[in-house]
Amino acid sequence: MKTTLKTTLKSLVLATAILSSSTLLADGASIYKKCIGCHGVVGEKVALGKSLVIAEMSEDELNKSMNGYLDGTYGASMKALMKAQLSALSKDDISELSTYITTFKK
Repeated sequence: MKTTLKTTLKSLVLATAILSSSTLLADGASIYKKCIGCHGVVGEKVALGKSLVIAEMSEDELNKSMNGYLDGTYGASMKALMKAQLSALSKDDISELSTYITTFKK
């Protein structure tokens, strides 16, 4: 009986880990849908002719830039637009979005 309980618990832990990782990407994907118009389907565009190509950025660069837009320490001419776009996102949302963007082929 103990072996069955241990096996069940191990399976449950494994399933939770798998679901958590796929949920993370799904949430990033959902958030990214709002970005497609300017940044492209896979982050390939220079948004409004003024941004970096986000598909070429690392997860750390993406996190720093998006959090920088929010706190006013990053950005140039698009600072106000990006701050407005990101203002509804939590730090966790930004992290999930950054992780998702790094899945794009470079």
